Amino acid sequence: MISVRHSISLADVARAASAAGVVTVVMTLAGCGGGDDSPSASAAALVCDDSMKTAFKPDADTTVLVVKAFRAGDPLILSGTATAQTPIAANDLCMVKLNVGPGHVGPADAPSTSPGIGIEIWLPSAAHWNNRVHVIGGGGWAGGVQGSTTAIAGASSNPVLPVPANIAAVEGAVSATTDTGHANTANAGSFAMNPDGTVNTALWIDYSSRGIHEMAVKTKALATAYYGTAPKYMYWDGFSTGGRQGMKEAQANPADFDGILAGAPAFNFTRFTTGSLYPQVVFQRDLGGTPMTTAQQDLVSNAAIAACDVVGGQHMGYILDPSACTYDPVMDANVLCTSGGGSNATSACVTMTQAQALNKIWYGMTADGSVPAPAADNGWSVAASASLPNGVQRWFGQSRGTSLYLAAFGGIGLTGVRGPFTIASDVPALELQDPTIAGPTFINATGNGASRWKSLSYSDLSHAYDRGIALQTAFGDINTDNPDLSAFKARNGKLLHYHGLSDELIMPQGSINYYNRAASQMGGLASLQPFYRLFMIPGYGHGSLNGSSNPAANNPAPAPGQLYSVLIDWVEKGIAPDSVLLNSPSSIPAARSQPICAYPKKATYTSGDPNLAASYSCA
Repeated sequence: MISVRHSISLADVARAASAAGVVTVVMTLAGCGGGDDSPSASAAALVCDDSMKTAFKPDADTTVLVVKAFRAGDPLILSGTATAQTPIAANDLCMVKLNVGPGHVGPADAPSTSPGIGIEIWLPSAAHWNNRVHVIGGGGWAGGVQGSTTAIAGASSNPVLPVPANIAAVEGAVSATTDTGHANTANAGSFAMNPDGTVNTALWIDYSSRGIHEMAVKTKALATAYYGTAPKYMYWDGFSTGGRQGMKEAQANPADFDGILAGAPAFNFTRFTTGSLYPQVVFQRDLGGTPMTTAQQDLVSNAAIAACDVVGGQHMGYILDPSACTYDPVMDANVLCTSGGGSNATSACVTMTQAQALNKIWYGMTADGSVPAPAADNGWSVAASASLPNGVQRWFGQSRGTSLYLAAFGGIGLTGVRGPFTIASDVPALELQDPTIAGPTFINATGNGASRWKSLSYSDLSHAYDRGIALQTAFGDINTDNPDLSAFKARNGKLLHYHGLSDELIMPQGSINYYNRAASQMGGLASLQPFYRLFMIPGYGHGSLNGSSNPAANNPAPAPGQLYSVLIDWVEKGIAPDSVLLNSPSSIPAARSQPICAYPKKATYTSGDPNLAASYSCA
């Protein structure tokens, strides 16, 4: 790719770098594109080739690993042979890979050994740059190939978030992703434990906060150097772990981003992940280690929908407000087996013990495995308070009507018939510093995962929960639950937070609870809402448009890029979102539209066709 030189003095460069918060960089400035439009004999160019490996040096810890120019139509590949499935560059691009040390030393084969934080940055041509940086968050344990010299992380399709290569090529923004300090994805949370079984605090910190902060700082520095001017706007866009990362940036590094889009954030990290193992412990302790079949789970979940989905006299097929649903399968003869006094003679019927197990799962983790009657407490009351759960209820459960497992992934999930979601068994192993508690993908020199989570009692799991809180300093403050956002407010940042009410993996009550805690900390909604708004989305799952147990729900859901556009309008035009109009993804069984409202308001039916947004108001 041919470089474009910009007419800019070195003094201008220094001023731009200073404005961007960039430390001294050995570099000269140019973009990547066609033609030599404004040559400057006094300023050599930062070119999209290997010369950047010495020209860009923002600090002693940063090394440029790979610089690769792609022209429109080129296969996005670093090694091997392109296939029909290889992504293609939609426009001229420059990809830069960085390593930011010091990493963590150790045996070569240990997951805890790391050379540093891998960062992959995608730069559009100078002519195509829109003066924005739009970085993408990670998922799960957030490891990857960002630091690899042979593989590309940011070109593969993503069902939830835009792809960094396409953000640069199509949208025109600089984009980036990071491996947060570890590249070993096969062994998941193993990176967070040293070979001797102790806590790997260095990589916990990289994973929790340093990796994303370094990505923000280095991406801004590189963009400033590459184009000769600092980005006008910095945006974060993340979901799940990426949502937690965005919340961490607002809390710990408020100067990094002008706008943060945080979806289904995995904050309250050790609390919710330990609670995520609770359904499997219920199966072990109450059901003799035999999970309920997916057919049984769907039968009862769909019965909950039918009991709680009526709006305007019509069954919607999904629950608009699960906080108001108190469906109790113990009291429903239609799901209970005939052998237990019910009327259901199918193979999907449930026993009284299984029905009560589902009540436990919906209520959420308790210290002793107890559960109140849903009519008295359906598990949502603490979510609306300004306090974290601190009694018998340790954390929240999945909302009624949500698919309790992920059908698209072969039935894995919190109640998966194949066992727990991997992160749910990894975290108690890390909290108790016993790798054998985790599943078989967890490896450590002191012992590998042996699924000993199956033997945990309710009190054992509660103890692990407490240990996770006690270890927050060693875990890099991974919980990301600080409600003090005053510094982010002071820098005039904007935070748009959203969460599906039918999230299959991360309990939506955690988002509501955090928002209420932040409102209390910040002096009330009048002080919070000018810069931070929360939108809860009925029926929406963990990135799945429909997270309910009813595959025909057809609930309105965000279109690709819709909420990011709302954030841009808020940051750049001052248009604060009170509501967002959503449409259903298909017209079968019925085309639907509905507003989602800035919490604590909800879309409330007034009159008319409940399938139309005009029939609702935010109240």
